[in-house]
Amino acid sequence: METKIKIYGTERCHKTQYYKSFFESRKLNFSFYDVEENETHAEELRNLYTNRKLNFPTITIGEKKLRNPSEKDLNKWLSKLL
Repeated sequence: METKIKIYGTERCHKTQYYKSFFESRKLNFSFYDVEENETHAEELRNLYTNRKLNFPTITIGEKKLRNPSEKDLNKWLSKLL
């Protein structure tokens, strides 16, 4: 079964764009959830945090939640989870 990668962010956020490019360059499938354009996606993101804030970009890889990870951390979790 393929691990699901989700990016919660916005089109105008340079870090969100960085993560989208990061996954595209590695040919990894991911879903992008724009939290400004879609209230359902914003609510999903709020539900990931106890403070209910729109902490973006947030990446989920399966059950793992990464808040604005470094490339090193992202590679570490990808190698463990994929």
